[in-house]
Amino acid sequence: MEGAMAPGMLSTLCDMLKPPEEDSDSDEDKPVSSIAQLNPGNIGTKTKPKKDLGEKKVEKDTKDIWDTEEVQEGSEFESVYDPRPQPEYDIIHKQAVTSEDMFLQMGNKTPATSSCEDMVVKIKLPDTKMPDVTLDVKPKFLDCRTPNYYLGLHLPHPVDHKNGKAQWDGKTETLSVTLRLKREYDFMNF
Repeated sequence: MEGAMAPGMLSTLCDMLKPPEEDSDSDEDKPVSSIAQLNPGNIGTKTKPKKDLGEKKVEKDTKDIWDTEEVQEGSEFESVYDPRPQPEYDIIHKQAVTSEDMFLQMGNKTPATSSCEDMVVKIKLPDTKMPDVTLDVKPKFLDCRTPNYYLGLHLPHPVDHKNGKAQWDGKTETLSVTLRLKREYDFMNF
């Protein structure tokens, strides 16, 4: 092994470069190597305790279970109790692919959902007519109601809720809602 160090030589070199420890009565307290000192608590950045700079901490007098930051976005649109069953639905991601993307791989499109521009939510509503469907779309929440079904769906990505398109297929009794994705880093993917 010319030019490379064996693992035993590397740990010996590390031991030689360490400053001598004081009060070293036994070898049991010393770690075998520097790697042996690592544990799951060493992963990530170290957080230092914040010093009190004269700021008073605001104590909560409420008996709330969650802070407002912990509540999922769109939960204010959900019904507390709705006895109607949830219909079957599928979420499909859709992207515009050109021949340059397909055959020449000149674009930066990948099969991942990060390269998709649209999200299509297909909701199966058996025994339902189109005038009975009520649809409301928020940036992270889709609300679909009929006399027989209720769907309150948290969307996996933020969408442009003002410029969506809904299409009813009477033969399959399916509502297809196409929504343009509005993610934070889309400017890098397109």
